[in-house]
Amino acid sequence: MPVRPDNVRVTTARETALAFAEVLLPGSGALGSAALGLDRLDPLLPALAADLAGSRLEAAAPRLLDAPGAAGDAARALLERAGSALYADERTWPSLGYRVLQPGVHWPADPAVTALRTTALADVGDSYDVVVVGSGAGGGTAAHVLTSRGLHVLLVERGPSVAPPELPLDHQRNARVSTGLPHQLDLPEHDNPRVVVGLDGRRRTVDSTDPEWSGNASAVGGGTLVYGAQAWRLCPEDLAMGSRYGPRFTDWPLGYADLEPYYERVEQLAGVSGPAVPRTWDGPRRRGYPMPPLPDTLATTVLRAGADELGLETAPPPLLISSRAFGGRPGCVRCGNCVGFACHANAKNGSAVSTIPLALATGRCTLLADTVAERVLDAGPTGAAVLLSGVRARSGGPLRRTVRARHVVLAAGAVETARLLLLSDLGNSRGQVGRHLQAHPYTGAVGVFDDVVQDGLGPGPSISATRYRHGNDPVAAGGILANEFVQTPVEAWHKLVETGLVPRWGRTGVEAMRALANRTVHLAGPLQQTPLPGSRVTLAATTDSRGLPVAALHATELPSHDRAAAEHLADRAAQWLTASGATTVRRTLPSRTAVWAGQHQAGTARMGHDPATSVTDPRGRVWGQESVSVADGSLHVTNGGVNPVLTIMALAWRVAEAVAADLT
Repeated sequence: MPVRPDNVRVTTARETALAFAEVLLPGSGALGSAALGLDRLDPLLPALAADLAGSRLEAAAPRLLDAPGAAGDAARALLERAGSALYADERTWPSLGYRVLQPGVHWPADPAVTALRTTALADVGDSYDVVVVGSGAGGGTAAHVLTSRGLHVLLVERGPSVAPPELPLDHQRNARVSTGLPHQLDLPEHDNPRVVVGLDGRRRTVDSTDPEWSGNASAVGGGTLVYGAQAWRLCPEDLAMGSRYGPRFTDWPLGYADLEPYYERVEQLAGVSGPAVPRTWDGPRRRGYPMPPLPDTLATTVLRAGADELGLETAPPPLLISSRAFGGRPGCVRCGNCVGFACHANAKNGSAVSTIPLALATGRCTLLADTVAERVLDAGPTGAAVLLSGVRARSGGPLRRTVRARHVVLAAGAVETARLLLLSDLGNSRGQVGRHLQAHPYTGAVGVFDDVVQDGLGPGPSISATRYRHGNDPVAAGGILANEFVQTPVEAWHKLVETGLVPRWGRTGVEAMRALANRTVHLAGPLQQTPLPGSRVTLAATTDSRGLPVAALHATELPSHDRAAAEHLADRAAQWLTASGATTVRRTLPSRTAVWAGQHQAGTARMGHDPATSVTDPRGRVWGQESVSVADGSLHVTNGGVNPVLTIMALAWRVAEAVAADLT
């Protein structure tokens, strides 16, 4: 069969791209087209090849990497792919001091985990006491509480049911980094677009490989399958931000005493390892964590010395990671593949290994995976219906079923819960659904040390400071600071290039990575963000593969007072690193303008006392809808200066308890 001219052009363009990749990052071109994923760049490569024709590749690199137009776009995309492929290659890891497992350590022979059993959509019943949409932190907790009260629950998840050991430890598809390739647990990229709305109103359609798509893991367990598992409580001050800092914030309709019993229940049931004594701004507690913290790392020792010099109180961060055997599951093996990966040791205590198995064990939970909740229908005082459709393609389109329930609990994440409410025309009589979308702008600093400061012991976060959560006059709010998770070489390359510590291309960049990868420490924290009504989710004209309007995510500018707080926290991180012996320090600050969503997404169905300014009442029930409640981060009035998962789980427990009280 003759070769078509188009194929010749693609082949030639790929050969040029491989040669150029080798110039950009020596060693990457030799990995080949498949490793670099050049098929995804095929539309861009002819423009790059045309620009490079007759040029010296090394001379062209600095010009093209900063050039506008198609050739410049191709050069930057190629550099991204070259760096990701090079540092995902295990052969580069020894020179960087990185390893997955410490010498003599092995994955547990029997991690005691299999994919949870599911029921086919065609086989589910016609009605249940409760339908729970979403199986992540909130949905899994709600299912456990409701079934423990004797109720029959249909738990709906749009992603598959998977066992963590079945998911390859693929560094290019880690949920933590964006490499231009789909993450392992992303939704199919061409079936589920979203629209990003810029400050100027321009709309851009993005797929799930784009960071602004703002995804979370789509699988049974949701984001808890791949999360970092920091398990912080909100403190009393976090729940009364309006009273403390003024009208740009709003108080929650409940206080710390209302949440504390639920925090305790989640910590004891799911399993949290943490310090013995509460610290400044931690909030009081009646009971300690069920497990001690994980042992120190080399970075802990270095950073503790600097903190002591500053008089800064520190302790290990609380983690939903087992420091010893817990709940019939093994303890952490301290691997270098933690955040962004499913845990192959089964020591990460997410919904898929804690609350959902407990719900299934009652015999009253039906788990429905690979299924989308399209709309909530006919919501009234005695119940509602949910229109469900299968993800797997069938002749004539997806299978659809309508299932009735006495109550529906939405826990699909702040973006998709808001979208489902809007598609269902629920709770939006005052135009509040989708508003106040928040994430966490991260801020901090990276320090370079003369000696090796990383020993590769996971999960990574081993020392934290809580002093800066509040009391940062004259700036409002703040956040925790902690050392980062063990970074894969791919993530380390991104971070060190972004901070200017490693040149982005050339042999000097490769050599700098080898010199710095295990001599740097990143201190960072999530900033308590001001909720903005213009940061929101709406419905777009664009539709998904089912013909449903997709979520439009509206970008906003980070307010000046939030930027000041980010600067303050970054300065404190830099001060700590310097006191610890860092010879070079670079601050890391959040973007000025962004879509504030992602893994810590919150706020789009906030709870409150007044339906004019909130979507749900203080118990999480949608205003005007006695049979529909929300049980995820959408409820958050503010998102705190800490990771939100423990609050999502505690609130879901409280919401589910109220639903159960109504139905039993």
